[in-house]
Amino acid sequence: MEQFNGVDYFNTESLLSAEEKLVRDTVRDFVSEEVIPIIEKHYREGTFPTHLIKKMGELGFLGPTLPSKYGCAELNNVAYGLIMQELERGDSSVRSFASVQSGLVMYPIHTFGSEEQKEHWLPRLAKGDAVGCFGLTEPDHGSDPGGMTTRATRKGNTFVINGAKMWITNGTIADVAVVWAKLDGEVRGFLVEKGTPGFTAPEMTGKHSLRASVTSELVFQDCDIPEENILPKSSGLKSPLMCLDQARYGIAWGAVGSAMATYDSALNYAKSRIQFDKPIAAFQITQEKLVFMLTEITKAQLLNLQLGRLKDQGKHKFTQVSMAKRNNVQFALEIARIARTILGANGILGEYPVMRHMANLESVYTYEGTHDIHTLIIGSDITGFQAFN
Repeated sequence: MEQFNGVDYFNTESLLSAEEKLVRDTVRDFVSEEVIPIIEKHYREGTFPTHLIKKMGELGFLGPTLPSKYGCAELNNVAYGLIMQELERGDSSVRSFASVQSGLVMYPIHTFGSEEQKEHWLPRLAKGDAVGCFGLTEPDHGSDPGGMTTRATRKGNTFVINGAKMWITNGTIADVAVVWAKLDGEVRGFLVEKGTPGFTAPEMTGKHSLRASVTSELVFQDCDIPEENILPKSSGLKSPLMCLDQARYGIAWGAVGSAMATYDSALNYAKSRIQFDKPIAAFQITQEKLVFMLTEITKAQLLNLQLGRLKDQGKHKFTQVSMAKRNNVQFALEIARIARTILGANGILGEYPVMRHMANLESVYTYEGTHDIHTLIIGSDITGFQAFN
């Protein structure tokens, strides 16, 4: 196993508790031992390493902030962020799986579900015995989820769902989908189980990004679900947006993991690559690139840590999550591109993680709220003017 010591120029290590360090180191070792040796093969073949799901469950990576009574680790939000950071050092697809399972499936079941729903699903999802997905985005409604056309109608003791969702992580392999549909004009959440008549989840192919992630459509054609499968506490568009806040928080941390991976690769390469009789790390332009990369990683780490502390205190704002997601993904992508220039032609080879991270981050830049949408969310907060329409 190749040792990874992290990137920590401002000694943020000193700001972490013993438990937070232990969690981070556990995930760091897992990624080095289980993810990095196999992820390039899965990326090339366009497959997700499903054998990792149960291992992530056993180690407590799934729904880790939820109560222990449901089989979860009951960690704080900083520890959760560190899990996402380290998983994305391996690959965005692995972090996306855990992020969706935790923030977009287990969180809404815990927050909006009945006790029966929680007792049935949360322990199974926490162990990795079941997989979930989150159906909000539609073919014609991405940044404007309020325009969704998926509908639920009441029919006796059942609900009938018609519509379609798109760009759904885990969809094809999911045992349960948290689906958002309009019922009598109000957005409500429903649990749609795999195998339900009228429900299909074909996998989307042809991606040049997130190739090791399962991305799917969800199609509902007169899909009957029992009355007890509605999330009783869900009410309006605010409910799915609360879920997205959880996912965006994890992405902000994950982006730092990706940036650490590409920076570390570029730094090691620059020290060993000899041109004009000396390592390219000795040239001023290369040093300027590395300093820029390290500075942006450090700023992102400090942003995440303060956001996590605010979240644990119940004092964070969703606009602060938008800022962290927007900033950290933007600079992680820029860092990956700069790393590629340091590696030169070798930067496009699968032997190095740079091009894979760069391609993945193009998707991360867009999903869970595009860069532009987060700009407008923050802009509205600081000016008081709504610029969406």
